[in-house]
Amino acid sequence: MSTTTLDRVIGTARRSPTFAVGFGIILVFAFLAAFADILAPLPPTLSHPYDTLKPPGTGAFLLGTDGNGMDVLSRVIHGARYAFGIALPAGAIMAVVGIPLGLIAGWRGGWVDEVLLRVLDVLRAFPTIILALAIVAATGQGFLNVILVVGFLDSPIFARIVRAEVLALRNATFVRAAVAAGNPEWRVLLVHILPNAILGATAQLPLRMAWAVRISATLAFIGIGVQAPAPEWGAMIRQGAEYVISGEWWVALFPGLALIAMVLGLNLAGDGLSDLLDPKRRATGK
Repeated sequence: MSTTTLDRVIGTARRSPTFAVGFGIILVFAFLAAFADILAPLPPTLSHPYDTLKPPGTGAFLLGTDGNGMDVLSRVIHGARYAFGIALPAGAIMAVVGIPLGLIAGWRGGWVDEVLLRVLDVLRAFPTIILALAIVAATGQGFLNVILVVGFLDSPIFARIVRAEVLALRNATFVRAAVAAGNPEWRVLLVHILPNAILGATAQLPLRMAWAVRISATLAFIGIGVQAPAPEWGAMIRQGAEYVISGEWWVALFPGLALIAMVLGLNLAGDGLSDLLDPKRRATGK
């Protein structure tokens, strides 16, 4: 890492310790996801029939085993892949669908704006988890279905954020100057408005990715999303909940802690990014 890059990293951490902590947590889980095959001591779905529900620290099982004799540590590590596998594409869908809708609605106004707003209101009128549960139950419990449902259901948030920014920017002096200079509409939108309207949506992205991780884990927990033996944290917590009463607490505890840490990291990164992208803070250099 060059001195200039290191100075920028240190400067960013000083301006927003919240972002630095959140980003650090995300990096840890990204490292686990990228090198899960190397870091996990055992294959995540390898069953040991004679070593079921072994407590943490038993032999080679650092975090114990579950009811199928699978290594909890290995499954928690591989669970990071499922978390990122849902958060990243779902976040991309939210942005790719929501940002253009908000851009068009805010710029066009009139009946276009009204129609798009009403459609977005319909999507947001229902409790998200109930709507997600109904759609996944109807379309199937596949991994891809969960990603698509979670991504599309949260896209209205991005649309509304960008629309509000466009409404505030479309009469700005630099936009009027761009129009008066003869720039085509697409250039005005993409070059002059979008870079300024996208900041709020950018800050929201980690927060909505945290929401995607929570929703996917919730769907798996209630038996609708990704199912066992896949090492998905929500499915692991569901399996572990059956054993908590009988004293095998570790089956649910460790994937639960991983889920909490991942969501916390994304939320901290989102909050810190909001501070870093705040125009007032950037203007004052704080």
